[in-house]
Amino acid sequence: MKHTEWIAILDYGSQVTQLIARRIREQKVYCEIIRFDTPAEEIAKRAPKGIILSGGPCSVPDDDSPKCDPALFDLDIPILGICYGMQLTAHTLGGAVEPGLKREYGKATMQITGESPLFQGLEKELQVWMSHGDKVEAMPEGFEAVAESDNCPFAAIQNLDRNLFGLQFHPEVVHTPQGAAMLGNFAFNICDCSGDWKMSQFIEENIAAIRAKVGDDHVLLGLSGGVDSSVVAALLHKALGDQLHCVYVDNGLMRYKETEEIEKLFGDAFGIDLTVARDGDLFINKLAGVSDPEKKRKIIGGLFIDVFADKARLFAGKVKYLAQGTLYPDVIESVSPIGGPSATIKSHHNVGGLPEDLQFDLIEPLRELFKDEVREVGRELGLPSYVVDRQPFPGPGLAVRIIGDITPERIEVLQQADLRVREEIMKMENHLDVWQYFAVLLPIQTVGVMGDDRTYENVVAVRAVESRDGMTADWYKLPYDVMDSISNRIINEVKGVNRVCYDISSKPPSTIEWE
Repeated sequence: MKHTEWIAILDYGSQVTQLIARRIREQKVYCEIIRFDTPAEEIAKRAPKGIILSGGPCSVPDDDSPKCDPALFDLDIPILGICYGMQLTAHTLGGAVEPGLKREYGKATMQITGESPLFQGLEKELQVWMSHGDKVEAMPEGFEAVAESDNCPFAAIQNLDRNLFGLQFHPEVVHTPQGAAMLGNFAFNICDCSGDWKMSQFIEENIAAIRAKVGDDHVLLGLSGGVDSSVVAALLHKALGDQLHCVYVDNGLMRYKETEEIEKLFGDAFGIDLTVARDGDLFINKLAGVSDPEKKRKIIGGLFIDVFADKARLFAGKVKYLAQGTLYPDVIESVSPIGGPSATIKSHHNVGGLPEDLQFDLIEPLRELFKDEVREVGRELGLPSYVVDRQPFPGPGLAVRIIGDITPERIEVLQQADLRVREEIMKMENHLDVWQYFAVLLPIQTVGVMGDDRTYENVVAVRAVESRDGMTADWYKLPYDVMDSISNRIINEVKGVNRVCYDISSKPPSTIEWE
């Protein structure tokens, strides 16, 4: 999609390149992460307001390290190099980059030593986050140093005549508290951006683009009920109306009353053409006696494709496009020099691997957005909070939260226990601070006493974590009264459970899900 105002971010393989994009977008400025070696001519055609060169793990002087097109610096477009990007700028323009005698990693104190539009409004002494071995030993002609740290005399450099800037530290991470302000200064003071990119504008532009692409044809969407597919459904329906057809596969492993909620919202409230495949018995029969988690996943994934394909054939000859909930982090995987240009973009679990007789053109209306932006689009489109703020849910459903064999009885026990976990945590005023919470049914039984009777019944583990992106997570310190309510309700209201445990492990070394 074309954007009148944007900033280009060239990716050199840093693990936090996505954070640069997020910080820029938080300023209401659109940006895109593009390949590190994108030709300057190609970039110039799209006329970005500014260019950012990201950090990266390589050493600039090495022959095989990723380089940019040198003509980039002759485009008369403001450029900001971050860490590796600063070293690349210096190296390309005739400066010297050498291995540092002391690797600098972690928090550092930086002194601003010169006037710079990057540091407008900031204190002269700032905490920053360094992560580098190499460093600039000699600046290119026309550059001046405007900040330093104890181990880095060129912590920030600039050439005001050419609007070129470099930062040896990472302004995009939270460990540089004023980093967002620096990136904002780059976007507004240097690149002259207006900061008018917002989700309502994205929706309008996307609807126009969808209508132009689809025309009178029809679109098929595999609706899972998760945030991504739900927002795609709402957006496509607003753009296309009855040209959208959704297929929802109930594999019998969903949360309590989940299928009914989806039917009520999308079929009744939105009026979307929704086909529901109720094939729980098929999935559960195939899973009988299977306890290995990878086997469970393969069985469920394979059956899902079969069921979805069977329903998709009902639309053969009528539908030209298949919609997916691909998000921007998935797209970025194909840009990084680590993944390379042929890196495979992650397939959405709902539609990957369709048989050859079902050939659709792909439409991915959310491929420019991060998860928090998708939620914002959902709110703009009128989706209720229980959908927009919905927690991540594994593709195989409750199958990976039932440790051991899967039976209808064990599914019902977990559905009921999980319902009570969610109900009690959602009573908390700050429940949105909890990234994910759910129940897990363990493959063991323990002795208990209920009334005057001895029991020998199931154990349920409760999992609640706090996280920013799911890559790392800490166990959430639920208030004792909430844990008390959860335990009492599960043991007293869910037949077959006499013990509740709380998982206090973090990721890493544990994972968020148990399987």
